[in-house]
Amino acid sequence: MTTFTTQRTFAATPAHIFAAFADPARLARWWGPDGFRNTFTTFTLAKGGAWVFTMHGPDGKDYANTAEFLSIVPGRSIVIKHLSMPVFTLTITFTAQGDTTLVTWEQAFDSAELAAAIKHIVEPANEQNLNRWQAEVAAKA
Repeated sequence: MTTFTTQRTFAATPAHIFAAFADPARLARWWGPDGFRNTFTTFTLAKGGAWVFTMHGPDGKDYANTAEFLSIVPGRSIVIKHLSMPVFTLTITFTAQGDTTLVTWEQAFDSAELAAAIKHIVEPANEQNLNRWQAEVAAKA
């Protein structure tokens, strides 16, 4: 197994959910698991654009991150290649369902061994990330 998939239904349109990602000030508020905060150095939301940031953990440690946007389709999908360790590709899709939107978060690792070794971190962290995103979207509804 190399891919972790998490889904969540948001009480918002795809455009509203995408907006909470596209605005770096809003994204910095919710990105990451519980207790993390972010400092963005570079955020170029476009195909081939760079995203360089530091996640500040609740343990007081800083975690440097570098990523590239592989694809951006506003209100439909975002594909990110996380270039620093652990390396993975994150595909986020937005599927309108009447008054709600299904957000699918698919995180694919190249290595099954790496995925297995960090599964205990990735699965709850992805749920927490979506919880925080959902709260950010609800706060701006």
